[in-house]
Amino acid sequence: MQAIKSHVNKGDTVMVIAGKEKSKTGKVLQLLPKKQGVIVEGLNIVKRHVKARGNEAGGIKEKEARIHISNVMPYCSKCAKPVRTSKKILENGEKQRVCIKCGNSL
Repeated sequence: MQAIKSHVNKGDTVMVIAGKEKSKTGKVLQLLPKKQGVIVEGLNIVKRHVKARGNEAGGIKEKEARIHISNVMPYCSKCAKPVRTSKKILENGEKQRVCIKCGNSL
């Protein structure tokens, strides 16, 4: 499987646009480029049976599972919608991602 270029970064607020978590928002905790996925805080919760190791207790633990990267879009707080982004070059030469609809920086 080939790693793809991502339209979201770690720490971005995203909205899920497909699947059982559709229309929910959260912060990206981790990017998984080889598996073409992201882990979003508080979304796609699954239960895992964990064996006790050392000081850690065993049992059934809940954690976030991967969501395919094509099912999330950056979320613009000003538009209150998932949006596409473009890059804008500032006066000092830095690149910044901006919302296509309102021009707000993400």
